[in-house]
Amino acid sequence: MKNVKTLAQAVAAATLGMTLTAGAMAGEVNIGFTGPLSGGAALYGENTLSGLRMAAEEINAAGGFDLDGEKTTINLVSLDDRYSPAQAATNAKRLKQESNVPAVFIPHSGGVFALQDFNEKDDFLIMAYTSVPTVTEKGNSLTLRIPPTFDGYVRAFTDYALEHEGKTLGMAGATHEYAKIWASMIEEEWTSKGGEVVAKNPMDYNKSADFFTGVSRIIAENPDVMFVGGASEPTGLVVQQARQMGFQGGFIVMDQAKIDEVAEVAGGMEMVEGAIGVVPLSVYETEAAKSFIERYQDKYGKMPGSEAAYNYLALHGLVEAMDATESTDPKVIRGAIGKALANMDSSKNPYEVTDVTDKGGFVTETTLAVVKDGKIVREPIE
Repeated sequence: MKNVKTLAQAVAAATLGMTLTAGAMAGEVNIGFTGPLSGGAALYGENTLSGLRMAAEEINAAGGFDLDGEKTTINLVSLDDRYSPAQAATNAKRLKQESNVPAVFIPHSGGVFALQDFNEKDDFLIMAYTSVPTVTEKGNSLTLRIPPTFDGYVRAFTDYALEHEGKTLGMAGATHEYAKIWASMIEEEWTSKGGEVVAKNPMDYNKSADFFTGVSRIIAENPDVMFVGGASEPTGLVVQQARQMGFQGGFIVMDQAKIDEVAEVAGGMEMVEGAIGVVPLSVYETEAAKSFIERYQDKYGKMPGSEAAYNYLALHGLVEAMDATESTDPKVIRGAIGKALANMDSSKNPYEVTDVTDKGGFVTETTLAVVKDGKIVREPIE
């Protein structure tokens, strides 16, 4: 009996120790991340996470922030969900239960929608890196959408392509939830403005590197423009294989993919001639953007994309809100985030976001870039 009692005490002590180490230690706040860190979208997930890591390291190196009268640091807890909404939900539950996170960063709409089923009840803030408009239109009180909504891109990209590239469109986008919504909206926009969709063959960008069969079906219908897009890396492969099969037209590039990153994978800027997409961060001329780019390149040895920059500024804004309110209550943070973004140091805000809509969307300019003569050129949006 004595041995049994001793064993029970040891198990209880070990369990208590595990419980204590699972959550944040005194003077430390855990912040969660769930995203694709393996599979076809792994680079996209890592790019997102790199911005969060950079912000957390800067915050901690500066001594952290004030919380309940003591300096507090950030501990970033990241989990791989392989772009699966179901796994993202499991990860978020685990992050809340084991690490008591006040916020979870997530870079895909399917996962965001899955988390919105329970985040208000479980009391954590969703930091949503997705431009799907319904993410904030649904009225979830603990969701913040970081990038601008893509409906502005759909209109602007369609108008430009119809005027400069031609009237027929081949749909070769990805199959995940975000890409499906994008494809549906651009097909409606394209046809409503007099264009014709001549081919549709969505492909799983996350499970394949060979897109020849799908792309050949699109090219067989001889479209003037191809709609492509998922994460940058597989999008670059789709573009490369389209060019290798003789496609000479332009591309509408879904905003998840970035033209400069697509070009690097596809084999050079000449491969994306005529591509229409969002303005890459590398083209921005503001001091805040240039400062971030320089520091990111020093740290990671490559040009940052919007995934890194937006999530970097979002974590800085989140911590600024916790610092100003001396609270980790998700509802309090949500209420303070707009003022926090406006007040934080401009060097931490590469996209110069200074406001949040009532529904929780960061207010950011919609942009359009086109590849002309091998160079990315920013174009005005009417």
